[in-house]
Amino acid sequence: MAPVLVRLALRRAVREARYVRPVPFGRATGLVRDVYGRLERDFGMLAPPIAVHSPSPAVLAASWVMLRESLVAEGETSRADREIVATLVSRGNSCPYCVEVHGMALDSLGRSSEAAAIASGRPVADPRAGTLSPGARAELTAVAFAFHYLNRVVSVFLGPSPLPPTVPDSARAKAKAVLGRFLRPVEGASPGESLDLLPVGSRDFDWAAGNPVVEDAFSRAWSVFAALPVPSSVRNVVERELSTWDGSPPGLSRSWVDAFDDPAVRLALVVAKAPYQVDDALVAAAGPGDRELVELVGWASFAAAARFVGLPSTT
Repeated sequence: MAPVLVRLALRRAVREARYVRPVPFGRATGLVRDVYGRLERDFGMLAPPIAVHSPSPAVLAASWVMLRESLVAEGETSRADREIVATLVSRGNSCPYCVEVHGMALDSLGRSSEAAAIASGRPVADPRAGTLSPGARAELTAVAFAFHYLNRVVSVFLGPSPLPPTVPDSARAKAKAVLGRFLRPVEGASPGESLDLLPVGSRDFDWAAGNPVVEDAFSRAWSVFAALPVPSSVRNVVERELSTWDGSPPGLSRSWVDAFDDPAVRLALVVAKAPYQVDDALVAAAGPGDRELVELVGWASFAAAARFVGLPSTT
C-alpha cells in the first residue's frame, strides 16, 4: 500500500473531478465504503478513475470489479503484458491521464506481441495471438475492455494528468517516477475476491470462456449496466449508431451529433465515440444530477467498450 501521505493526497485529488462530486473517503458508507476499502487494499490507494463513480454505488462497484479482475488479480498473464494492453488502449483512445499512469510500465517491463495484438483491437482468435491460451486471451481482452471503458470515464471527469497542476514542469518527471512506483497494484491479489460486491450476472461471454472468474466478473458488471435507468430512447440510438461504427474518431468538430435533438442522446454518443469532445455546455444541456450523469456516462462507456470486444449489447 502507498505511504500515508500519498494515499491522503489521492483522496484529496478525487475532489477535483469535473461535473460530479465524488463521495469523500471519510463520508463513505455502505457499498461505497466497502469498495473504497478494497480499492486501497488491492490497488494501494483510492484511485480517482474508480472513485469518480461513487455517486452511483452500483456503477462504482462494477467499475472496480472490472478493473480488479482484469488488471489486478493474479492470472496466467504477466503484469507487463497487462500494463502494455492498458497503455496501448489508452494511447489509442487519446487518454493522457491513463497513458501517464500506465505508460511508465512500457519502458521498464518490455513489450509483448501477443499483448499488442489484443490491445490493437485485432480479434482475440487472430493467429498472430495464437501462442496465448484461452485463459490468457480472456485476461488480456478483459484489460482491453476495462480500459476502453475507463478511458472514456476519465476523459469526461478527470484532467489530463494524475499529477496536480501545481507540480512544475521541471519536477514532473521525478514526480511521475515516484508516483509510478505507488500506482502499480499490489502483488498476490487472488482472483475473484471482488465478485461478492455484485449480484450474479446473466450473460455468458465466449471471449471469456477460458477464464471463469473473468467471465463471472464481466457478467456481473454487464447486469449492472443493463439495469441502469437510462431511457430506452437513448439506449436505442446509441446502440444503433455503435452497431455500424468502425471505431474511428469522428474528428474535432461535434457537428456529427447535431442531428439528434435529445441532449442526453448527444451526450451519450459523444462519450461513446469522442469523449474528448465532452464540455460544460454538453453536460449542462443534458441536465443530469451527479448520480444520473455517472450512470449515463458509465452506460455509454460500457456500450462503446462492448463494441470493441464483441460483447452483447445492454439493451
